[in-house]
Amino acid sequence: MSLQAVVLALFVCFHAFSSSPSAHPSDAKQSGCFKVNNCKCIMKDGSGVINLRATGDADGFLGRWKPVSTEVLLSFSPCQPFSQPEDLTGTDCTDVAACLIVRLNGHTGHYVSYGRHDGNQFHYNDTTKTLSVSYLGEDEQPLTVVHYHCSPNRSASVVSQLSLGAEQPLHMWVESPCACPNYCAMGDLGVGTIFLIILSLSAAAYFILGSCALRPFRSSSGVQISPERSVWCMICYHCTESRPARRRYADPTH
Repeated sequence: MSLQAVVLALFVCFHAFSSSPSAHPSDAKQSGCFKVNNCKCIMKDGSGVINLRATGDADGFLGRWKPVSTEVLLSFSPCQPFSQPEDLTGTDCTDVAACLIVRLNGHTGHYVSYGRHDGNQFHYNDTTKTLSVSYLGEDEQPLTVVHYHCSPNRSASVVSQLSLGAEQPLHMWVESPCACPNYCAMGDLGVGTIFLIILSLSAAAYFILGSCALRPFRSSSGVQISPERSVWCMICYHCTESRPARRRYADPTH
């Protein structure tokens, strides 16, 4: 075997060993955040859930008419699509996540869509504890990138910085306790979840009441269930007790 072949074989063996899972124990712990929907992600290391819905105000806005520069304002909602202006239809800012309001000579000129919720991308930096969410435009390119930094000591979400370049996306930095896993446990129940909860409670009540009020007995046709007699007596008793007592007045002539 030639010297070149020996060196090549040693290089291949070294590369295979260095790329094995045992050579990188730090890779065993997964980092990142797995996107659940446009507003929520689950930490891959199992540390919890980041829900961005609580970062907005009562109307869902994290910033409304917020100055980016002298002639440019920004409205942004992390989870709730909105339209501006609200009284006009067919504008560029219809069902968007971010909208730029460009002023001309101090007056509102036009509205520019700067990202939508559909298809937004999540990226979590475990070193800086920052979740970056990119909101895309029509060409699937990021127009607005919001960096949510985990700030557990803050009581509310605060926009710390805005940056808009000539040919770069709009960058927004947010200090928020809700960027920390499991910090903002805000309910996000849908119609299906509520229906399942009601169905589960109804089934539990059915079995509990059934076990107390029904009595199984064996007949010629098999095992049957009938209500206990005490149940009917209890129902009649409560009905009579809830009925107001009639007052009897004595006849003054007697």
